[in-house]
Amino acid sequence: MARATILIVEDSPDIAEPLADAFRFEGFEVLLAENAVLALQIAIERRPDLIIMDIQLPDMDGLGVARTLKSDPAVKHIPIIAMTAYDIGADQARAMSKMCVGYVQKPIRPRDLINLVTAVLKLPPVSEPPKRPRPPARPAGR
Repeated sequence: MARATILIVEDSPDIAEPLADAFRFEGFEVLLAENAVLALQIAIERRPDLIIMDIQLPDMDGLGVARTLKSDPAVKHIPIIAMTAYDIGADQARAMSKMCVGYVQKPIRPRDLINLVTAVLKLPPVSEPPKRPRPPARPAGR
């Protein structure tokens, strides 16, 4: 059984695919949308546990999508994490904080985003990959 279902809304496959692979590797079910229209459709039909939303989309900005979702009683409870490649100004940060539980700035380290999603959803932490044990040290002088 999947840990949770995540909708990643990102128009760049170079960003979306590695993120999706990282979440799948950690046991999440991943849904992908490359534009606002598809994001709205998937969110309403599938009701993911969390949405990772790119702010810069080709057909509508991510905050517009978030605003639309937050106005729909059926999906307004879904937490949204915003992603952006740009510095966030105070006005944009205030707007985001009304609709999103947080934001991350690109480039994104998948592990950091997975940890944030895990914390937002209050899931058990994802374990770090096991480290190889070090071989015992040789005594000096031999």
